[in-house]
Amino acid sequence: MRELFSARKRGSTWRQLWLWLAEAEKELGLSISDEAIKQMKAHVLITDDDLEIARKEESKRRHDVMGHVHAFGQVAPAAAGIIHWGATSCYVTDNADLIFLRDGLDLLLPKLATVIHRLSRFALQYKDMPTLGYTHYQPAQCITVGRRASQWVQDLMMDLEDIEAVRAALRFRGAQGTTGTQASFMEIFHNDGAKIDELNEILCKKAGFDRCYSISTQTYTRKVDLRVANALAAFGATVQKIGSDIRHLASQKEMEEPFEKDQIGSSAMAYKRNPMRSERICGLGRHLSNLNKDCSDTFAAQWFERTLDDSAIRRIDIPHLFLTADAILITLDNVASGLVVYPARVHSRLMEELPFMATENMIMKMVSKGASRQEAHEEIRVLSHQASDVVKKEGGRNDLIERVKKTKYFEPIWAEIDDMLDPKNFIGRSPEQVERYCGDGGEVQQALAKYKKYIDVAKAAELTV
Repeated sequence: MRELFSARKRGSTWRQLWLWLAEAEKELGLSISDEAIKQMKAHVLITDDDLEIARKEESKRRHDVMGHVHAFGQVAPAAAGIIHWGATSCYVTDNADLIFLRDGLDLLLPKLATVIHRLSRFALQYKDMPTLGYTHYQPAQCITVGRRASQWVQDLMMDLEDIEAVRAALRFRGAQGTTGTQASFMEIFHNDGAKIDELNEILCKKAGFDRCYSISTQTYTRKVDLRVANALAAFGATVQKIGSDIRHLASQKEMEEPFEKDQIGSSAMAYKRNPMRSERICGLGRHLSNLNKDCSDTFAAQWFERTLDDSAIRRIDIPHLFLTADAILITLDNVASGLVVYPARVHSRLMEELPFMATENMIMKMVSKGASRQEAHEEIRVLSHQASDVVKKEGGRNDLIERVKKTKYFEPIWAEIDDMLDPKNFIGRSPEQVERYCGDGGEVQQALAKYKKYIDVAKAAELTV
């Protein structure tokens, strides 16, 4: 990803675009020599010396594209007079950006698919393990460890769908002229519109796009950047949710991200096992999820056929979108590949709250044996508050079940109470839901089928820092 957004890649892509344009124009009858094409081909990959020449030319001319035009002409002198023929600067800048958007998304998609695959395997592994569910960050009905992971998977699946959609919708700008009217090409092709259409068909084929946008101004519409940014920003929000869940579970000692043998959690507190990977994911996700605001403002600020206030900010925002998403995926893959669950702690935490959850079942069981629902409710309410006071005011453990077993009123169900406390009685269809969604033939596997070759050979991502 760093190479994709490097100065060398940008300069070389511009040269490739100029070569494609010259080849297409020559094919359509314009007077361009074989030697010109040969020299351009020989110098498509820009060297350090070429970059220095382009820098000096740009410093003198205050125009980056013309700096590169002159630098290219110095190493391909036979082509110096025809480089950029009929084109505007955005022929190279915008078409190159569309190539970078496409190739960047193609780098991200299989990595995202791999993370989804790893988390779906984790969800299946723990589909049956009851754990405490939360609403309002207060204990609620039980779910399973795998069911919670499947929630993460589903959100990431939505991101995969969105990113795939913007990737599929990308088109090329092609050769459109200064304001998108193709007037300059009408001049050089003597008003032959069919040749201009053929020119763009050739350019699209060479660049690997199906077609050009039907309408361009001097640029491709910056709505394209916004659509891509919205998809990646939404992914940034998703990973903040996942990272935050893992951080909370780490604080409760139920689940942890990988922690290496010699890893130090804190320079002062030697016992610490800080969730630094998940914290990094959340921090980068916060940055990523806000970049679409820049792209929205840039699109909205384009006056008429274009203004140049988009240039500097896009050179920051577009690489940031992709480099940030890539860094997140590397880190998230590392986490998903090594999540650690502590079953005893999960069960202990669950059993602290399960007696309260079981009270509804107790009431229903008493009613089935002839008791008044309202009387049973009142009896269990009083005992529940007493047990809660022991926990909150005395720092003791939840002794509600012992209280119920000592209260004569509940004698009809004493023998059934222990069975009522089996956590699997409270997880509903969680295992089935995980299996249907993440398992063989489920939605996840169907969606990831196209990435199978990549997933099969992908090793767990390693962190360098």
